[in-house]
Amino acid sequence: MILVSSAPGDGHAEEVLAKLAEQGAPCRLLDLSSFPQHLALTARYPRNRNPRFELRFPDGAIVDLAEVRAVWWRRPQPYRIAAEITDAAMRHFAASETATAAAGIWQATTCLWVNHPVNDAAAAHKPWQLATARSAGLTIPDTLITNDPEEARSFWDAHSGNVVYKPFRQTRTAWRETRMLLPEDVSGIEAVHLAPVLFQELIEGVADLRVTVIGDELFAAAAVLDEAGYAVDIRFNPGIGYQPHTLPDEVVIAIFRLMRALGLEYGAIDLRLTAGGQYVFFEVNPAGQFLYVERSSGQPITAALIAHLLSGKPTRVGP
Repeated sequence: MILVSSAPGDGHAEEVLAKLAEQGAPCRLLDLSSFPQHLALTARYPRNRNPRFELRFPDGAIVDLAEVRAVWWRRPQPYRIAAEITDAAMRHFAASETATAAAGIWQATTCLWVNHPVNDAAAAHKPWQLATARSAGLTIPDTLITNDPEEARSFWDAHSGNVVYKPFRQTRTAWRETRMLLPEDVSGIEAVHLAPVLFQELIEGVADLRVTVIGDELFAAAAVLDEAGYAVDIRFNPGIGYQPHTLPDEVVIAIFRLMRALGLEYGAIDLRLTAGGQYVFFEVNPAGQFLYVERSSGQPITAALIAHLLSGKPTRVGP
């Protein structure tokens, strides 16, 4: 059995589940928003036997987690507390108990996680990503994280206004692209004291790369920035074409070093190639999209992910 943790309607999850089914591999979508109201999670710890963990799905199907070969922790949905719990303190308690029980059981489950929930959550933090990427040997932009307006203003001055800013984490309800910091933004920089902001020097480049790492496989694809309508954030150019790209050996080595340090089986890495031939690391998304790159570049990314899930064999150190 292979589980894909995501929401109904997620195109990536649907594609992988369909391909797994074509190969005759038992698989299911694990929609965690059904827990605990409709999805039951049970852990048994007999005195003289191994523990047993089970999922009972809303349709009545029972999955023994010992029989799960792999879990693709694609886009786990927030647990949903029953509406009849109206007291704020009780809702907080129920949410805490739900999350804690589930997290403990996930950690006790010995299958291939892509990625393990602990590593996945930690790796999503950009401050740690950047520090780890630099230690791994990757080049990163000059970066400032601060809620001090004076520090932000000094960073702007130091880079002669060639500064971008971006969110620490994207969500469906608060999606923000990478943006240029404009003079009119600097005039209101005092607002930084309300919440920290991530600022970076603008890296001029000739191409943006999406590097998809799955286990021991790496797929690098490049899009030429001259063809981009919004070069600050290439994600705003969904029709742009990607071509397979060969990375220098030292960059490949550094990327795998980063993946090992983060404990990730899967990661979608964004790099920018400068006119001088330097590859600059922007970020790694533990659940990043890949279908648009695959369809443009022809790289067999879906097939590699399915093969890795079917193998059930981790390539990184566990949490």
